Amino acid sequence: MSVRPSRRTAAVIGGVAAALLLAACGSSSSGGDSSASATNTDPACADYAAYGSHPNTTVTVFTSILPPEQQKFESAWAQFEKCTGIKVKYEGSDQFEAQLPTRIAGGNAPDIAFIPQPGLLSKLVSQGGPKAAPDGVSANMDKWNAQWKAYGTVDGTFYAAPLGSNMKSLVWYSPKVFTAKGYKVPTTWAEMMTLSDKMASDGMKPWCGGIESGGATGWPATDWLEQVVLGTQGGDVYDQWIAHTVKFDSPQITKAMDTVAGWMKNPKYVNAGFGDVKTIATTAFQDAGKPILTGKCGMLQQASFYAAQWPSFKKDAVISDSGDVFAFYLPQQSDSVPTPIVGGGEFVTAFSDKSEVQAFQTYLSSSLFASNKVKLGGWVSANSGVDLSLYQDPISKLSAEYLTKSDATFRFDASDLMPAAVGAGAEWKQLTAWFATDQSTQTTLQNIDAAWPSS
Repeated sequence: MSVRPSRRTAAVIGGVAAALLLAACGSSSSGGDSSASATNTDPACADYAAYGSHPNTTVTVFTSILPPEQQKFESAWAQFEKCTGIKVKYEGSDQFEAQLPTRIAGGNAPDIAFIPQPGLLSKLVSQGGPKAAPDGVSANMDKWNAQWKAYGTVDGTFYAAPLGSNMKSLVWYSPKVFTAKGYKVPTTWAEMMTLSDKMASDGMKPWCGGIESGGATGWPATDWLEQVVLGTQGGDVYDQWIAHTVKFDSPQITKAMDTVAGWMKNPKYVNAGFGDVKTIATTAFQDAGKPILTGKCGMLQQASFYAAQWPSFKKDAVISDSGDVFAFYLPQQSDSVPTPIVGGGEFVTAFSDKSEVQAFQTYLSSSLFASNKVKLGGWVSANSGVDLSLYQDPISKLSAEYLTKSDATFRFDASDLMPAAVGAGAEWKQLTAWFATDQSTQTTLQNIDAAWPSS
């Protein structure tokens, strides 16, 4: 769905590898960020020489990403098309996840699909659909935090490189209000809680929040829990939680819920501009940050894509580190878990190993493509080969600064990786009840565990 892009919502290749691609269209290895003599004499094609010449060929792309973002993608690979002779045919659908398996089963699979979550990739692999990624794609992955490649790997085979990325570990605030009040952006979790207490003593509710989202009500609460589980328990426990070898009603997750309760269910802290703690369940997530602009609320934990909401509150809202609103990284909670980051993104998956498909697949995993796309604005890549100066807005740049850290403890949104009956069902429903009716933590967690599929 649009509010949650993940749920709906480049290495240098050696001259030998590039030469092989140019000489043998049937090769299983495609060039990437390497340079080679251009087959097209246009000087603008020098950067695309490694992808070879594929005149009069077409590569089909199927995705859930719709206009106006479609036009930006098409612009980002227009020069690739011109220089390689490959025509890319783009098809977007808001029924992508339902239609893709049907098309595959019917023998009408696209050449490439942008998969919005690793769980779907694993399911498709179990059904025998995707092709293993070519060598050029694998080589390009050294520009990414290693966890991204792990999410594109199933049973030891690498299938899918990441495409775009989104950053969930952000806190929105008003720099103007902070300056006027003498508040400083916290750099540790303890500092953030001390600041929360200071705001509360000053008569300001430090936190606002909303988890109402129609049929998806509850999803922002899953993000809050994920931030704390990763930040306090680390990546291994987070992964075991997703696999249900660590259950919801375990000491680790119960402890994380207690931390969330002291933060987002604390009556001294919430819910600024809307009412008491229970109003978090009925406040639309889109509206939750509005009181920040008037100083009624100090902070909101929400993802990078929330940047799109501020103009709806104030038409000329300035998003900058000295403006009406900005964001800071949700601080690290434990010295044993360096730079915890929860995020999401799409994965480029191929259902054909034709040479033109592999060439395009390799281009999409490269720093060249990511840089071309970033320059068009409103998009973030976790590819560290992208110069941060290319970002067109400060939130995208801030997100990229963290997402490109190779030593960060990065993990994908947990609820997107859990079975749908849990991650998009029981967890949403039970966390909503936790806020709306003050349902006990133990009951909430046990009810989620009970919904876990038996097989």
